[in-house]
Amino acid sequence: MVGLLIGCAILALFPLFSVFLYVCQQGLPGLHVNFFTSLPKPVGEVGGGMANAVLGSLILITLASLIGIPVGIATGVYLSEYGKTKLSMILRFCTELLAGVPSIIIGIFAYSLFVIPMGRFSSYAGGAALAVIMIPTVARTTEELLKLVPVHIREAGLALGISRWKVTLIIVLRGSLSGIMTGVMLGLARVTGETAPLLFTALGSQYWPRSLDQPIASLPVQIYTYAISPFEEWHQQAWTGALVLVLFVFILNLTTRMILKRHAPAKD
Repeated sequence: MVGLLIGCAILALFPLFSVFLYVCQQGLPGLHVNFFTSLPKPVGEVGGGMANAVLGSLILITLASLIGIPVGIATGVYLSEYGKTKLSMILRFCTELLAGVPSIIIGIFAYSLFVIPMGRFSSYAGGAALAVIMIPTVARTTEELLKLVPVHIREAGLALGISRWKVTLIIVLRGSLSGIMTGVMLGLARVTGETAPLLFTALGSQYWPRSLDQPIASLPVQIYTYAISPFEEWHQQAWTGALVLVLFVFILNLTTRMILKRHAPAKD
């Protein structure tokens, strides 16, 4: 049975390593300093990079995190600590429903809510669309992890005269921080590669980001644009952009786990 479990684990990891190795094989030849420092070149000119798209993706992810992480964690805390109320049942159903909505629908919703009233594509619209996608992932992960905290820990805090909200924030939430951060990383990884919502909200640009209320470049959209083009040079840059996305998610997860491990309480 142990051998069977190991075999199943290897089968589950095989697609991941296959994709990673293939992307590395295709993207490494175009990975150089100019890719991170230069703007895209016109068709026919050799060189150029995706520096504007890399910076644009970081800006969009930051905007999405500022909205999605606090709202997602707060939603998860409410569902865990007040999960038996009618409001929590409705909220849980809506969260599960939101998690299943295709990202392109969320993009159209953000387009109607932000782009049309503003009269232009913008970073705000793109960040809001990504935040909506991030919220259900963070919320459900937070809820499930907080449910794993034993009830007697909450009762011990209440018995000491600590108010319930302090018990939740200082004891329960803090004790589950490492798991919650894993959920946050899942949410970030979920939105990092989203393309369809950004086509309707942030659109894209060939220049450096100038303002948050203007169209902005992003790696997924840039990769999509280059991948469907008939130019071999753009195809190479698309593979390199895909490799950068994969490495970004990998480094983000690895760094977070190292930081949380360093700050974790020592075990006797």
